[in-house]
Amino acid sequence: MNAIKEMVQFFQEVKLEFSKVVWPKTNEFVGSVLVVLFLVLVFAIYLGVVDWACAAVMKYIFRAYGL
Repeated sequence: MNAIKEMVQFFQEVKLEFSKVVWPKTNEFVGSVLVVLFLVLVFAIYLGVVDWACAAVMKYIFRAYGL
């Protein structure tokens, strides 16, 4: 029975803490999402180029040494 009381108290405290949160405005949220999406795109392109370059180097090495 004590575990149930602790669980109820925990969720009451969670609700209280959520009421203290200052949520971002819509334009701040959209701006942050756009920045994140842009950075994900940049890193995806970067990793794609690095992957392509590594594959090309490995292909060259395998052909040069007949592996």
